[in-house]
Amino acid sequence: EVQVVESGGGLVQAGGSLRLSCAASGFTFDEYAIGWYRQAPGKERERVSFISSSDDITYYEDSVKGRFTISSDTAKNTVYLQMNSLNVEDTGVYYCAAAHDAIAWLGQYFDIWGQGTLVTVSS
Repeated sequence: EVQVVESGGGLVQAGGSLRLSCAASGFTFDEYAIGWYRQAPGKERERVSFISSSDDITYYEDSVKGRFTISSDTAKNTVYLQMNSLNVEDTGVYYCAAAHDAIAWLGQYFDIWGQGTLVTVSS
């Protein structure tokens, strides 16, 4: 079965850290651009970060640059998002998604996406 499964969300105080994981299965992991987008209540979906081994690209939305770090472990078919210095504006459901390439990911033309994991940052 082709799928990605997110984990690692939770409740954290502002200034704290969380690490999200995205476990991929059923497809060739390193042939896709894989990353994270988020959606806060009442707001539109927002790109966060992705990594593309084939395109040799790592992307961060401006709002998370310097605070979030994306990484991948091809042996485990898993992508991680280390989130530091979290603030209330980072609250939302974080979704892992895979796209055919970096351009598709930037355009949010996802081929595979998960159910999401909730991140709540309290003030």
